[in-house]
Amino acid sequence: MTLPDFLMQAPDGEIRLTGHRIGLFHIIYYYNEGFAPEMLVCQYPTLPLALVHKVIAWYLENQDEADRYLAACAAEMTRQRAANAKRVRPSGSARLISAGVSPCRK
Repeated sequence: MTLPDFLMQAPDGEIRLTGHRIGLFHIIYYYNEGFAPEMLVCQYPTLPLALVHKVIAWYLENQDEADRYLAACAAEMTRQRAANAKRVRPSGSARLISAGVSPCRK
């Protein structure tokens, strides 16, 4: 995949925004969850709004290739969670449910 100057591939293969430790996966994940560019800047205040717009525009122009990368990232995260199931702490609701406590108060 050819990356523009505002994206770089780290030695571990992760694509990050150049000059930041923020990964493409996270920006696009939140974008696909419905976050507007302004909301992404609130989530990641070190990012300039113009950069977020560039990343989203690049994603929309390269969606097939980018979605393959995102799917590979998600698969790797799933693999790592399964390999470390005893070490990965479940989310708050899952912890409560496994302890027999309802996360919903009546």
